[in-house]
Amino acid sequence: MFQGEYQHGLDTKGRLILPVRIREELGTQFVLTKGLDGCLFIFTPSAWMDFSDKLNQLPTSSKEARKLKRYFIGSSIECETDKQGRFLIPPVLRNFAEIDKEVTILGVSDKIEIWSTERYEEYQNEDDMSIEDIAGELDF
Repeated sequence: MFQGEYQHGLDTKGRLILPVRIREELGTQFVLTKGLDGCLFIFTPSAWMDFSDKLNQLPTSSKEARKLKRYFIGSSIECETDKQGRFLIPPVLRNFAEIDKEVTILGVSDKIEIWSTERYEEYQNEDDMSIEDIAGELDF
């Protein structure tokens, strides 16, 4: 299970070093794709199989299902870290997530989220429901 929040920066080539604690659990190969709320998702190969299997069970006749498949599967890429624990975030995904320099990495149970630090701070400061309201609404 992934957990924790980390701050890192991209190098000039668009590579990101994953924190050691994350790398130890993730391994050297994983899948990177568009996420929700403007972030990127990283899945282990087995978690990606589970996630993509759920998508593939959706009816092909559904326009919404096709859109979800294109969004997640169409933007996915298999990645591998180098000896320093770095991997390249492709420009198209950096642009999607508005990642320029500073990155916030979150371990969120079965996946990792990669955020532009600026975008993550904006997300946290949105005036939507408070955590207490959300917990109450979800009966948590």
